[in-house]
Amino acid sequence: MISAVIVSVLLVLPWRWIAPPTSAFMLAEIWQTDNAIDYRWVPLAQISPQLAIAIVASEDQKFPEHYGFDMDSILDALSSKGKRTRGASTISQQVAKNLYLWGGRSYLRKGVEAYLTLLIESLWSKRRILEVYLNVAEFAPGVYGAEAAAQHLFSKSANRLTLYESSLLAAVLPNPKRMYAASPSDYVRGRAQDIRQEVRQLGGPGYLPFLRLNPM
Repeated sequence: MISAVIVSVLLVLPWRWIAPPTSAFMLAEIWQTDNAIDYRWVPLAQISPQLAIAIVASEDQKFPEHYGFDMDSILDALSSKGKRTRGASTISQQVAKNLYLWGGRSYLRKGVEAYLTLLIESLWSKRRILEVYLNVAEFAPGVYGAEAAAQHLFSKSANRLTLYESSLLAAVLPNPKRMYAASPSDYVRGRAQDIRQEVRQLGGPGYLPFLRLNPM
């Protein structure tokens, strides 16, 4: 038991300082499709704060406050009869899943995810958790991270993303293999508009106290 805890800490702790070279989801993409992936790590200071707040507004509005789990949203999700509930899976949980785990909804996977989420919340800062998420999230088929997405979809660097572009990227996160930020459907455009409104209601990037605002 103690050895398992030590191993798990060693799997999580280094990424507090080191950029992960890949993730479980990237490896699965390569294995399942044999396609090349586009993954370009950049520090949070080189990612537009508009994308950071758009992701938080869309995926996990209580991110600065919780310790890995949004219990109110979990209860809402359990009572929603299978409907997707924003924030039922926090950014911290998604980092744990993307970095280390596999797809699916088994109790085993959810249990391991919960344990890894607790480790990540304990060993990393909130700033680091968001930084890793923005770098490993898939924004288009085989396109991972803010820099790759910005270059691939908008022909610009991640630090130049506008709120409009950021909201489109956030809007496709539920299913980036079927929804496209560069040529958005009516649903994606509508969802992006809702995200921009939520960003304004939160007060913009200043809602994230740990976020160093970057010049636009």
